[in-house]
Amino acid sequence: MLRIDDRITIEDWELTEQFTRASGPGGQNVNKVSTAVELRFEAERSPNLPDPVKRRLRRLAGRRWTNDGAVVIFVQDTRHQPRNREIARERLAELIRAAVHVPKRRVPTKPTKGSVRRRLEAKKQRGEVKALRKGPTSPKN
Repeated sequence: MLRIDDRITIEDWELTEQFTRASGPGGQNVNKVSTAVELRFEAERSPNLPDPVKRRLRRLAGRRWTNDGAVVIFVQDTRHQPRNREIARERLAELIRAAVHVPKRRVPTKPTKGSVRRRLEAKKQRGEVKALRKGPTSPKN
């Protein structure tokens, strides 16, 4: 069982682990030992996640979200299978914690009349400075 917070816990039946051979350095064991972990969490079918959390999790997971509604986390950071398993579970828990957090609604603000006036005056002054840089124009014959 994976504990996310006081209200949300993920049951073991919702998680599927598959071990594969990791790429990269590993010495003599690299072609013999399956140390990489692919953790699969059936998020869409999970009764422990409320619908708003599922929607935010889908957005946060990005390409880790599969078409059948699962979150897939692949870890091959270390040469030790138990440590990779631990890291995968930690990453899943962090992702779900981020989805539990409700983002604050942004309230658009309007600039004050004084700031608008100051901006327009500064633009006018800048335009005058640039206009003074032009030399006198001669009449064309």
